This record gives sequence, C-alpha cells and structure tokens, in this order.
Amino acid sequence: MQYALLIHEDETIYRQDGRAWTAIIAAHQAFAGELVAAGAMRGGAGLKTADTATTLRRSADGATHLHDGPFAESKEQLGGFYLIEAPDLDAALAWARKLPMAGAGSIEVRPVIDED
Repeated sequence: MQYALLIHEDETIYRQDGRAWTAIIAAHQAFAGELVAAGAMRGGAGLKTADTATTLRRSADGATHLHDGPFAESKEQLGGFYLIEAPDLDAALAWARKLPMAGAGSIEVRPVIDED
C-alpha cells in the first residue's frame, strides 16, 4: 500500500540559519537514499515556501475564490512530502519516525486511495 508522508514544519527556521537548510537537505538526501535502498520510495518533493502558494476555495454554491498563500493560518507549513510503499500503517509510521526535521513539527501519514 502507498502512503504519503506530509511534512509540516515552521519554514522560518531555514530563513534564520542557512546552515539549517544545508543540514536538512543532506539529511533528506540520506533518508531518501534509505527509502530507495529498501525499495520503498515511490516519489516526493520539497515545496517552495508558503508565501508562493495560491489556494482555490470552492463555496457550497459552487463559486470559487482565490487566496494568496495557504488558506489556514498556522505556524507550520506543508514543506514537502514523500510517497512511499509500505505493507501497513505500522511500517509507514516507522519510516515517518526516521524522517528528518530541523525543529518541531509534524508528519501526517496518510494512505493513498487504492484504485483496485
């Protein structure tokens, strides 16, 4: 089964310290290498900062509204994701526990809809 590991963290930490950015990129490269070696990597990407986002919101009457940035106000932003293959939620959570983060944050583990 495939799972998305959605990384939510405070992106300002990387603006405050360029070394944090360099270190986290190296840690993610090592983590991705481990996923590849285990045959679990299916995809993923880092995302540009939240201020580059545009949110399209649809109301109940079908009207759409555009908003600059993420719709929800939060100290944590969606910073990237991994798409992995894991036999079950416990295995996906084991990978999520290894995922590098520079500071506090959360990793949402969500199963991908199986089309079968």
